[in-house]
Amino acid sequence: MIDLWLTTPSARAVFGGLAALLSIIAYFPYILNTLRGYTRPHRACWLIWSVLAIISFFSQLYEGATTSLGFAAAQAGCTTLVFMFSVVRGQGTFMSRTDGMVLALAAVGLALWYMTDTAVYALAIAITISLMGGMLTVQKTYWFPDSETMSTWHLSFVAAFFAAFAVGSLDWVLLAYPIYLLILNGAIIGAWVMGQMPRARQRQNDMGIFQSVRGRI
Repeated sequence: MIDLWLTTPSARAVFGGLAALLSIIAYFPYILNTLRGYTRPHRACWLIWSVLAIISFFSQLYEGATTSLGFAAAQAGCTTLVFMFSVVRGQGTFMSRTDGMVLALAAVGLALWYMTDTAVYALAIAITISLMGGMLTVQKTYWFPDSETMSTWHLSFVAAFFAAFAVGSLDWVLLAYPIYLLILNGAIIGAWVMGQMPRARQRQNDMGIFQSVRGRI
């Protein structure tokens, strides 16, 4: 019964609506913390993500996405907004040679889309480059766990999960984008957890030294 309901248009609409809503809610604390200076988004990452999220939205629209399209639109809008704030409140390079190469590859994907009349190439290139660019944030989150607003990544992970269900079938072209974001958000969450471990051990060592010195006094 539940399996049948999951494939109905109404179920896909519910999942799609939840995915889009959670995506928007997820970015509110991130944007607020960026404005307050608590979160420092990596400029290059968000530049790449915003451009490629827009490409992913239009490619999914072209390929016939319906109930999962709101999720892609929310991602495109929110990543673009974060990039705009990162210009003045972020960290890292901006429009380096590497960034130019990434955007050039994105342009190649658009050219292939135009020549072949299919958005699959543009989507594949966008996801691949975006995943590679996301490794910068994964590394930053590991070394500086407090520099990220983790509620954003947790909610985005759940949103991507709902977006995958909103597709409603094994259409890998439409599933590619939410699955990619599941992997990326999961990697960032994992990096944050791992980044806390050395700090936790250091705090334990510091506490042990403190207790030892205190016992000798």
